[in-house]
Amino acid sequence: MRLGAQSLRRTDIGRQHVEACLAKRERFIAAFWHGRLLMMPFALAEIDAAILISQHRDGEYISRIAEHLGLVVVRGSATRGGARAFKQLLLGLREGRHVGITPDGPKGPPHLAKSGVIELARLSGMPILPVAFGAWPRTLLGSWDRFLIPHPFGRGVYVWGEPIYVPVDADKPTVARLQARLAERLDALVTMADDYAAGT
Repeated sequence: MRLGAQSLRRTDIGRQHVEACLAKRERFIAAFWHGRLLMMPFALAEIDAAILISQHRDGEYISRIAEHLGLVVVRGSATRGGARAFKQLLLGLREGRHVGITPDGPKGPPHLAKSGVIELARLSGMPILPVAFGAWPRTLLGSWDRFLIPHPFGRGVYVWGEPIYVPVDADKPTVARLQARLAERLDALVTMADDYAAGT
């Protein structure tokens, strides 16, 4: 995996949003769709982050990659170990570590942001930074999330979006609106990453 990632002709778009947070010593929650999870540890390892990965069997491979890259892996999901994982992520943010999370994982529905990432931002006071990865050539699996696997020696593109801040007093309607906003922004970033990677 490391060799495959190094073989990609990598481009980073919107990296200034990451740099702005780092300049302010502000931790952030990197949010990305589950289908683009495979290559995210290579971006998060650069910024000292913890990554949330499900306890399901398919999460084991990503966990091993992330740990080899030096990331802190937090195992859990809405169905297994969720409360404990949420507390670990919140503690990590408060201790100065960034967090990576898939708001539609671990089993979907695809591209539907659950409320957990919004609540994490609300309680921590830290912004959500949406990010997408695109590649060409690539393979899209027939899984629920259309999991993307880049081909070696191709083009890989990370696209970061503007931060989303969640008010500490956000009520349920506000949380729902922010869920929809995050989903829309992630979808737009995925389209941008895919188009750039394919040269369209």
